[in-house]
Amino acid sequence: MNNPSIKKNVVLSTAYQMLLLFLPLITAPYISRVLGVDGVGIYSYTYSIQTYFAMFAALGTASYGSREIARNRDDIHKRSQLFWEIELLTVVTTSLCLIAWFLLTLFSGTYQIYYMLLSFALLATMFDISWLYTGIEQFRYIVLQNSIFKLLGAAALFLFVKEKDDVPVYVLILSLTTLLVNLSMWIYLPKFVHAVSLKNIRILPHFKETLVYFLPAVATSVYTVLDKALIGWMTDEVSENGYYEQATKIVGIAKAITFTSLNNVIGSRMSYLFAQGRNDEAKEKIYFSIEYVLFMGFGICFGLLGVSARFVPVFFGNGYEQVITLLYELSFIVIIIGISNCLGSQYYNPAGLRALSAKFIIAGSVVNLMINLVLIPKFKSTGAVAASIIAELVITGLYLRYCNGFIRLKDIVRMGKKKLVAALGMLAVVLILDKIIVSDMPALLSEVIAGMAVYVAMLSILKDDFIKRCKGLLLQRKDGGKRHGSAD
Repeated sequence: MNNPSIKKNVVLSTAYQMLLLFLPLITAPYISRVLGVDGVGIYSYTYSIQTYFAMFAALGTASYGSREIARNRDDIHKRSQLFWEIELLTVVTTSLCLIAWFLLTLFSGTYQIYYMLLSFALLATMFDISWLYTGIEQFRYIVLQNSIFKLLGAAALFLFVKEKDDVPVYVLILSLTTLLVNLSMWIYLPKFVHAVSLKNIRILPHFKETLVYFLPAVATSVYTVLDKALIGWMTDEVSENGYYEQATKIVGIAKAITFTSLNNVIGSRMSYLFAQGRNDEAKEKIYFSIEYVLFMGFGICFGLLGVSARFVPVFFGNGYEQVITLLYELSFIVIIIGISNCLGSQYYNPAGLRALSAKFIIAGSVVNLMINLVLIPKFKSTGAVAASIIAELVITGLYLRYCNGFIRLKDIVRMGKKKLVAALGMLAVVLILDKIIVSDMPALLSEVIAGMAVYVAMLSILKDDFIKRCKGLLLQRKDGGKRHGSAD
């Protein structure tokens, strides 16, 4: 197999993340107004329960599968054997979870209809083979299929979700979209794997290995999924779930822009580099990734601090004022989790240190659960946000402490100082514009455009290393293009 281009894959992955950014900017304002905060809260709560079943169905096959495929991507026979073994394991685990899910649905009472409709999303786990395409760095297939069905799903929301009582329709559309995306991935499968003999299939060895990836996922879920369930259980107010869902949705978009597309692409390449013993090259890529995460993270964090008060009422409508407070708190998590996610995806996982990473994540989840139990009864969704931030700080600190010098805290401080100064300057400009411009939409547009311009300009004036490196790469590409053109 030809060596995939990281640049092309980053462009593809970034384009897809931009689509994920663009679609909620269209659908979320509509859904928040049509379904209301309670309708959004019902979906958030029931989906959080379904997520746990999906997690057990998948075990750790997404991370484990992509790593193993990446390590053996040049051997079609080994790659095919691994694929069918891991996929068969997923079929078995998903089938068991579906049985348990149907039992829950039978006795669920109030939310039975929503659980029934979410069955399609759980079934989708069985057919999710995106980890294969991630492992062989063929991201165009993931991007293509997801883009098609995301757009169709968005169109369906506008066509069929018309009033407050259409929450079941909303849940059905989202669940079916997930299932159809995963099913469509199988169209391209014959290009990359071939059939293997069933008598040679061995799934038990993979079961043990996937547990190493599964346990951190469960631990992480304590502050990404369980918090939503705890809000529902401990406050008995679906509106609190609605506030939390909308705030985390915005932060989720911010995280996708900051590091998701980067890690999706480079994570697989890092597995390949570590398997080849090319540690120096791996370290260089981690440094660049951290600089990128800090560049994006500081800009988005302080941008959210500046525009949230205007943005939330315009974006979600009336009744979501609590989301502003949650965004003020959650904005900082973009930087914190960006660093830990980068190290997890580009060092601990590819280097075969997932077990060590799991211990850190479990430690963070224990901290998060304890704080949640104390803060949620009194502070509700705000308490859940505080618990998540503290947990992420614990995990990021442990990741930095034990990453064998691949990145150090003083390196992050050095990389982040100028970005912090520039972000503060951007925030000041945004707040001044917010006072001057009265109309909401002109204010938001002016604040975003001016904020971005000031942030980049100040980094250029401060001679930030990341900006200098980006300029150098652009000049290098131009010079290379000119030489190539003259040669032709």
